Amino acid sequence: MADKKFTVLDLLDLELSGHDALNLKCIAGRRGLPRAITVPEINRPGLALSGFYEVFASNRVQLFGRGENAYLQKLHKEKQSESLRTFFQQEMPCCVFTYNLEPTEEFRQIAEENCCPLLQTDLTSNEFSNRIIRVFSNQFAPHQTLHGVLVEVYGIGILLNGHSGVGKSETALELVERGHRLVADDIIEIRCVNGNTLLGRGANTMISHHMEIRGLGIINISQLYGVGAIRDQKEVQLIVQLEDWDSGKAYDRLGTEQKYMELLGVKVPVIVIPVRPGRNLPIIIEAAAMNERLKNMGYNSAKEFNQNVLKWIETGDAVSSYNGNDDSY
Repeated sequence: MADKKFTVLDLLDLELSGHDALNLKCIAGRRGLPRAITVPEINRPGLALSGFYEVFASNRVQLFGRGENAYLQKLHKEKQSESLRTFFQQEMPCCVFTYNLEPTEEFRQIAEENCCPLLQTDLTSNEFSNRIIRVFSNQFAPHQTLHGVLVEVYGIGILLNGHSGVGKSETALELVERGHRLVADDIIEIRCVNGNTLLGRGANTMISHHMEIRGLGIINISQLYGVGAIRDQKEVQLIVQLEDWDSGKAYDRLGTEQKYMELLGVKVPVIVIPVRPGRNLPIIIEAAAMNERLKNMGYNSAKEFNQNVLKWIETGDAVSSYNGNDDSY
């Protein structure tokens, strides 16, 4: 199924705050708000306003800073409205005026006639450019949804996978109780940012911090444990596959062979944890998170253990130990 197109209205409706806020408002051309934004880039239209259209990137958001606005004032004084009409004949998503600049009345009127949205922000041109590129990077990033629970354990984003009823939510709840944080339960949206970073969040942000516990029902983690027990999104750095214990299956006991799962073209380390009564899954997952941090720092416990065993064998200590324990009668 094709993704829903991203429109100028969607850009205005984004709930952004802090250093991500765009502070946009529509000052003209509201009929054009359903126009689609198809290219995650911006364009400074100075050359186009002067009449050069051979390489005009009309499919991008057009950014008007102090220089472009000064040129509009010049066109207005010289009564060169034909240049503006030619400009708006190009199909563009919208025009954004930074520094709270006001377009000329003529520019506003021609924009209305051509149903081209005019947006305004109080940000500087440079700051707005940086922020909107970050927004576009997120909105246009490849993404997919999958079932699971995403938690942050010791700073590591862990995606808990497994069939329904294996204990993902209960394990995540115990991790929250132990001071870790929940990102989302049930349906996770994964986005690939910058080509190699997987960011996970709840597919529905309104219910992502709610959790279904069988026998208890729906609980609100932020209300029960406080806002310190949740976060909106987190990089997926490790996948923990929970499965029912199979006595006939040979599970990895050394960890020397790392398994991976590919999501959106990015390989993510995977560990398989068999579930059976008596196993303390939260503690095992905590250990897995700390071990993953050590690996990221260049230390691999399993490989070091393997190397130490090989050295022990090479020095002859293994043979001596074996012979020394040989009981004679």
